[in-house]
Amino acid sequence: MTPLVIGRWAFLIGLILSVLAGLGGAIPGLTTILFVLGLIVGFLNVTERESTAFLVAVVALLVIGIAGLQLGGLTLVVTGILNNLIAFVSAAGLIVAVKEVLAMARQ
Repeated sequence: MTPLVIGRWAFLIGLILSVLAGLGGAIPGLTTILFVLGLIVGFLNVTERESTAFLVAVVALLVIGIAGLQLGGLTLVVTGILNNLIAFVSAAGLIVAVKEVLAMARQ
């Protein structure tokens, strides 16, 4: 299995787990699992050429997720899904942002 295939599977599994757990499925250690899957996605899925677009998407998802949680009045399902997506996406964004900073420092 190539790293790209592993990264794609990590992304797909992270999204599925985020939604399933938000729908009410109890998964022990879910935040840690999502964070590790996000790290894998950040390392293996995002190329240097895709970094800017990916980071913009991460910022948008995080802002939407956090703003949605701050608004209140959301159902427990939506709140759960947003919390899970924030854990997953923020880890991937962290890795890609660090990779970008290191790439800029090398130039």
